[in-house]
Amino acid sequence: MNNNSKVLALKYRPQTFDDLIGQEIVAETITNSIKADKIPNAYLFTGIRGIGKTTTARIVAKALNCSNGIENLCKENFCESCKSISESSHIDVLEMDAASKTGVDDVRDLIEFSRYGPTSTKYKIFIIDEVHMLSKQAFNALLKTLEEPPEYLKFIFATTEIKKIPITVVSRCQRFDLSRIKSSELLEFIKKIKDKENGKISDDALRLIVKISEGSVRDSLSLLDRALLSLDQGKELDLYSAQKIFGYFDKSQLIDLFELILKGEEKKVINIYRNIYDQGVEPKVFINDFLELLYYFKNINSLTLESTNFSLNDEEFSKIKNLSNQIDSEVLILFWQFAISYLEEIDIVSNQHLSIEMFLIRLMHLSSVKSKNKVEKVEIDLKSEKLVNNKETELTSKTIDQIKNVAQEEKTKPEIQTEIKAEHKININSFEDLIEICSKKKEIKLKYELEKNVNLVKFEKNRIEISFNESLNKDFVKDLSSKLFEWTSERWIITFSKLKGQISVKDKEKNVKKQFIDKMKNSEMFKSVMDRFPDAELIDVNSKKDGVDND
Repeated sequence: MNNNSKVLALKYRPQTFDDLIGQEIVAETITNSIKADKIPNAYLFTGIRGIGKTTTARIVAKALNCSNGIENLCKENFCESCKSISESSHIDVLEMDAASKTGVDDVRDLIEFSRYGPTSTKYKIFIIDEVHMLSKQAFNALLKTLEEPPEYLKFIFATTEIKKIPITVVSRCQRFDLSRIKSSELLEFIKKIKDKENGKISDDALRLIVKISEGSVRDSLSLLDRALLSLDQGKELDLYSAQKIFGYFDKSQLIDLFELILKGEEKKVINIYRNIYDQGVEPKVFINDFLELLYYFKNINSLTLESTNFSLNDEEFSKIKNLSNQIDSEVLILFWQFAISYLEEIDIVSNQHLSIEMFLIRLMHLSSVKSKNKVEKVEIDLKSEKLVNNKETELTSKTIDQIKNVAQEEKTKPEIQTEIKAEHKININSFEDLIEICSKKKEIKLKYELEKNVNLVKFEKNRIEISFNESLNKDFVKDLSSKLFEWTSERWIITFSKLKGQISVKDKEKNVKKQFIDKMKNSEMFKSVMDRFPDAELIDVNSKKDGVDND
């Protein structure tokens, strides 16, 4: 194939350690180990896509088998060995794709082939790409050869999913974690490629390519290839054109939209979103970019322009920094929780575009009840997404071992919330009183949950602290709070604790019954019965009032 007709990712694929970018430590370590003649039986390269795992494997193979030796490795005019390795045609360097050859028979063929020494070089080398795709049996078949191979045999593995490889295999390899390429390094690299290809692309457009590629050299070169192909003769590709090509929109639009949300300007917010949508941006992409922007607003003072991976330009970075000082952190955290919750809902709605508009309108209502200059607090149920605007109602929410500890504060202004007046105010002074009133009011579902799935930690006036098992109904807190207010005309705080608490009422009853049965089994009456009926089994015992003396 003509070199000029190759895609950029292949045309500019590194051929020596000097060509690699962002992996200097790996290259130096491997070179030093070869020079010191301390070569491992197997190398394992892991990392994200497109950062040079397979490329590094080939370069290592060249370093091991170069005709000129490690001190004089080929850099430009390749020897026959290095050239054939680059072209994947070397007789002693076998490349295998584990995604297509996953079975134990494939590995057995490989092991059988390894019995014969190299024909023209010092080492016979097996490069296995995406090695995590091998089956469990294939890995087991490989273990012995991997641990004690012949001196002439070396393995080089590459994978994007290191956790899928058995630890017994990993422990037999020298592992190298290839790092994600820094944004600044990647930008300089694709600038050089752009110049070599005589392309006219603005720096802002190149930064967008770096941002989209997320540290992957291959992705950045593929995007650059696409950008160069879309260029008109003699015309420079600017940021706006690049955004249209790659399906990205100008982040400044999102920043303006966010500012208008906080101001509550509904019409302008909807118009900006519709312009963004008309650019071909998918609703899910919009929400994820919105979450990214929330992160920048919350953490902008601890970030630099480079650490944003060029997601922002200088102007956008400065604008966010200025705006962030005017926004309460609680608003940003509330928006974050709300947007995350909305991601679960978006797939349910048939018209996601309209759903996003409603999402933005709801955010405006959220921001109107939560600001620095108001004492208002907001109570939010992220599951049902119901908002109650209460002057003195405060959300206190924190996670304890993956449990949401939700506390509802008392006091609600009568003009905002209509009170449910009980005909007769009921005093509930203990957990037992609560269960009894559930029984009297025929709240069988609540009574069942309290007895079966709840462990009491602490019971105080208007406050109940509990732990629970996995069977607890998700609406339990809401239902119990509602009924307690109805029965007592007072607000109750119900909290979930990481403490285990007392055993459930049902478990207590089971323990009492078990003790009672054990006691009966030691009685003379039971022994007398067993003498006559040796196959009998004591299952239950009735109380004394039913005609049996427990003593």
